[in-house]
Amino acid sequence: MKIVKSSGIILLLLILTSCSSIHVTTDYDTKTDFSQVKTFAFYKKGIDKAPISDLDKRRILRAIESELQAKGMTKSEEPDVLISIFTKAKKQIDVYNNYNPYYYGPYQRQQITKYTEGTLLIDMIDRTTKKLLWQGVGKGALTKSSKPEKREAVVQKFVQEILEKYPPTK
Repeated sequence: MKIVKSSGIILLLLILTSCSSIHVTTDYDTKTDFSQVKTFAFYKKGIDKAPISDLDKRRILRAIESELQAKGMTKSEEPDVLISIFTKAKKQIDVYNNYNPYYYGPYQRQQITKYTEGTLLIDMIDRTTKKLLWQGVGKGALTKSSKPEKREAVVQKFVQEILEKYPPTK
């Protein structure tokens, strides 16, 4: 049985744990020729809406910029696409019934795991039409960390796994 509670407050210092896996999905406009997408810029209006600290936004944006440049794209004042991000978090509770049909009483236990699941969305928007061309979504368990270096490294890995799926292959 899985009980899900929605989180009313985004915990600003949450990052992915190094031991948890990141589940990535992508979607894109099949009519877009992504080989023609060469330049990008960040979409400030969209990024400003992301409910995380400015420090975490800068970590994510630096990681995105690094990954896109590694793919041969360049940052531009007149870009082909605008990059926006959005984040959300929700509390999760997993209940696992450890049931053994041969034993009763103390041998039947429930294991309860509580964690926060975080989601990062990276959007590529056509600069002229403002239509969404590509979206990558990464989900994973979050935890607090007091070390900025660790948060930086984990954010880099998270963004890397999402952008590993770009450009899409048909």
